[in-house]
Amino acid sequence: MRSISGTKDLQMVDIEMRVLYKPRTSRLPVIWSRFGTDYDERILPSIISETLKAAIAQFDAAQLITKREEVSKLVRRNLKERASRDFFIEIEDVAITHLGFGREYTKAIEDKQVAQQEAERAKFLVQRALQEKRAMVIQAQGEAKSAELIGNAMQRDASYLELKRLEAARDIANNVARSNNSVYLSSETLLLNLLEDSTDVLGPKKE
Repeated sequence: MRSISGTKDLQMVDIEMRVLYKPRTSRLPVIWSRFGTDYDERILPSIISETLKAAIAQFDAAQLITKREEVSKLVRRNLKERASRDFFIEIEDVAITHLGFGREYTKAIEDKQVAQQEAERAKFLVQRALQEKRAMVIQAQGEAKSAELIGNAMQRDASYLELKRLEAARDIANNVARSNNSVYLSSETLLLNLLEDSTDVLGPKKE
């Protein structure tokens, strides 16, 4: 059964329903004598449409989507009562198989979904920017602390700088050793001019 019905918020909705039914066997002679053997074609379309329109008018368009099962139960209950009482037809099941809305309402829903997605994306970008800012602040604080510690160490003992030069030279040598190319570096290039007085880096000796 298909019907065009109006919702509570005045939206037109195209609904298709599946209705399972059977005649009450004890009342078959009455049904045939009163309504004919094509009783279902003569009775069901009108009472289904009437019941469906009355039920749909109690919901707005959005509720038809979110409360689809509730709508089906309401239609089933009202249709079952009407068909059994007046026409001796037993309704076994009712289910909404299709809901279609007007073009304007469908576009409004799509626009709303797009707006929600854009809002979520903007929220994500803001959160990411805040995290990146925190990371930069933490990194800057760490580098400042590291520089402070190195400066303090150099003031206490000039050999600390010599140690750092040796570590740098070791790293360079390791990288060169792992390279596929043959490279020859002088001790000066490797920062291994150990004969140089480390105090020269900090300034000339005082006589």
